[in-house]
Amino acid sequence: MKTDMHGVLGLVLGGGAGSRLYPLTKLRAKPAVPLAGHYRLIDIPISNCIHSGINRIYVLTQFNSVSLHRHITRAYHFDNFSGGWVRILAAEQTPRSDGWYQGTADALRKQLFQLQVPHSTEMIILSGDHLYRMDYSKFIRFHREHEADITIAVKPVGAVDASRFGILKADGESRIESFVEKPPAGELDGLESLPGAAPYMGSMGIYVFRSGVLIDTLRDEAGSDFGHHIIPAAIKKGMRVYAYPFEGYWEDIGTMRAFYEVNLDLASANPAFDFFDANWPIYTRARYLPGSRVIDSDIRQAIVAPGAIIEEAAIRQSVVGLRSIIRAGAHLHRVVMLGADYYESAAEKAENRKLGLPDIGVGTGSVIEAAILDKNVCIGRNVVIRNHAGQPNEETKSYTVKDGIVVIPKSVTIPDGTII
Repeated sequence: MKTDMHGVLGLVLGGGAGSRLYPLTKLRAKPAVPLAGHYRLIDIPISNCIHSGINRIYVLTQFNSVSLHRHITRAYHFDNFSGGWVRILAAEQTPRSDGWYQGTADALRKQLFQLQVPHSTEMIILSGDHLYRMDYSKFIRFHREHEADITIAVKPVGAVDASRFGILKADGESRIESFVEKPPAGELDGLESLPGAAPYMGSMGIYVFRSGVLIDTLRDEAGSDFGHHIIPAAIKKGMRVYAYPFEGYWEDIGTMRAFYEVNLDLASANPAFDFFDANWPIYTRARYLPGSRVIDSDIRQAIVAPGAIIEEAAIRQSVVGLRSIIRAGAHLHRVVMLGADYYESAAEKAENRKLGLPDIGVGTGSVIEAAILDKNVCIGRNVVIRNHAGQPNEETKSYTVKDGIVVIPKSVTIPDGTII
């Protein structure tokens, strides 16, 4: 039987300053970070909502939200008869609050009035930096069948990863008895719930609340975070809190290392997450770009997004984003290139020649390995960017080393002959 999703409101939490993905979040909100050549992180939860029958969606953010707002406005349009929408709720000063969001729960608390405007029976709370496919209608059906106040999506995790998750224990009916947010490795004993190598049940940070329960809880509880405050308090009060097991692929890509590795995996022959699923496509903004032009190049195991121009280059295990330009003799190995927002005109290129500056893209003869190139970067001729694995984090005016990965920030120019 089909689950009625008309009364479900989607809430996507955009996160704070996105420090774990800095400098990719220096000029954009975390959900607006590009993914897999021409998507954005926000496209994942919104696409899951649309496929699941949820067409009223709020996105909460507070840092650098202009590009995110632009993307959502251009990408997600519903017809006049569906009643659907995707709207940004940015942190703002009001008579009741003049501060920033202080956590996941506080973000919703500061928007309580807006949450009540669209009448809803349940609210599903999602993160803007996870990669997965989930049919939320099955999640909602589970929630309703168990007459739950709160339901948490969970997945099995091993001891190595357990400290990154909220770890919970549930009884034989899936009702949660205890919840510990990110317990230290030395405090995991007794928190096991499952047999095998992944004995812990980890919260995925995806929640369904009965709408009245969420609103009352946010009013009554002062805590700013769901994992640290709201969920443990609800369990202590005896609310009906349940665990919904999820067995599919799921990855938190909120760190630089995870973002980098996920992108490279997407370019592999058998990626763990497949964008080529015709039954559950990931939606994004429609761009009217030409097909990529590739001339006398050797490309192996790569994603090449529309609008790229690649001339006599060698590319291995890499992602080449929208409008990327890679010139003769360039070598890219394990590189995530986010592309460009525009093509330079002939006049702009002539001005670059006068000033001795490189054009947008990767210059002739440059060799780049284990790096992320943000949008609109200008890499000169014969630049060398080497693998920095195992080296300490570092930040300079022209590049950042994070988790052993060299990141060239948006719109940065790297002069000819530079060695990083």
